[in-house]
Amino acid sequence: MAEKTDKLPQNVVGGYYVDSTCVDCDLCRNTAPDFFKRDEETGFSYVYRQPVSSEEGLLAEEAKLGCPTESIGNDGLADSALASGAI
Repeated sequence: MAEKTDKLPQNVVGGYYVDSTCVDCDLCRNTAPDFFKRDEETGFSYVYRQPVSSEEGLLAEEAKLGCPTESIGNDGLADSALASGAI
């Protein structure tokens, strides 16, 4: 399970994030390339854009659930905003 206290500094502010347990497997970048990128210096993926619609939220969530090291977290901000219709 991803740890909020171990978030990578490259992540943009928002619900989804990647922590330092990432092993650069490329799954999230293939699943949801609109939200995840690779930092060439560290070799980790990070969230460069948060989902802004329910469809985008589903893609980000698919990447989170598929992460083999559970390095992708969601602190709930994205879920609550999507549920309320704010995004």
